[in-house]
Amino acid sequence: MTIATTALRGLSRRLRIAAVFLAAAATLPFASPSFADSAPLKIGTATSPQIDALKIAVREAKEQGLDVKLIEFTDWNTPNAALANKDIDVNYFQHVPFLENAKKQGGYDFVAIAPGTIMKIGLYSKKVKRFDELKDGATVAIANDPVNGGRGLLLLQRAGLINLKPGADYRATTLDIVENPKHLKIRELEAATLPRVLDDVDLALINTNYALAAGLDPTRDALFIEGADSPYANLIAARNDNVSSPALRKLVDALRSPAARKFIQDKYHGAVVATF
Repeated sequence: MTIATTALRGLSRRLRIAAVFLAAAATLPFASPSFADSAPLKIGTATSPQIDALKIAVREAKEQGLDVKLIEFTDWNTPNAALANKDIDVNYFQHVPFLENAKKQGGYDFVAIAPGTIMKIGLYSKKVKRFDELKDGATVAIANDPVNGGRGLLLLQRAGLINLKPGADYRATTLDIVENPKHLKIRELEAATLPRVLDDVDLALINTNYALAAGLDPTRDALFIEGADSPYANLIAARNDNVSSPALRKLVDALRSPAARKFIQDKYHGAVVATF
C-alpha cells in the first residue's frame, strides 16, 4: 500500500475523486513513450451519445497528426477487458466509482487520466408528473449493477423519497434503506432495459445515454436529475504501462478540446455536461 493510497482514504468521496485525477496528472510528463506517435491509437468506448463527440475528437487528433481508431462496444465490461488485453490503448466510458469497482473485480492496473463528460442519471415516469402523486407501494426500477444501483439509490435519497444509512455512498444497496415512507418497491434490472419498463413501473432511474436512445429528453422529461456537480464524470483511462505516451497526451487534448466542448453544449443542452 502506498502513502498516496493511505492519504486518499482520509478524503471525502468528492475530494478522493479529484485526488485520483491529480495523482494521475502528476504522472503525465509523457517522457517515456511505450508506443510511437505513428502507430494507430485505439480508443474504446461503450455505446452512448458521446460517440458523436468522440468522432469530433478523433478528427481533432488527426489534424494534429495522430492516427486514432474509435472502437465501440455494446456493454460496460468489454472495454476494460479489451484495455487489459491490449486490444485497445485507452478507453473512455466509465466514471471513477465504476473504474474502482472494475479494478477490484478484475485486478486491472488502470490509471484515471482525466475526466470528460457527465452522463446524468434521472428519474422518469409515464404515470406521474410529481412525486406527491406516487401511491403507497409504488414500483421504482433501478440498475442492477453494483455501482449504478447505488448511484440510483443516492438519487432517490436526494429526491426525498428514501433515506439511506449515514455515510452510504455509491456502494449502497437496498439493505441500506432506513426510511421508505411511501413503501416504494425497488426492482433491480439491467440498466439498458430501464427505458423499456417505463410502462410497467411508476418510476425508473435511467442513465442519459439510454434515455436519449429511447427518445427521452433528460432536461425536459426527467422528474428529477443529477446536477452539473455530479461526481460521476466519465473518464479517460489507460493501462499503467502506456500512461506516459506522447500520443496519449495528444489524444487527451483532443478529447477535451474546445471543439468537443462546443459540440456537447450545442447538441445536448445540459443533458450531457463537459467537465473541461
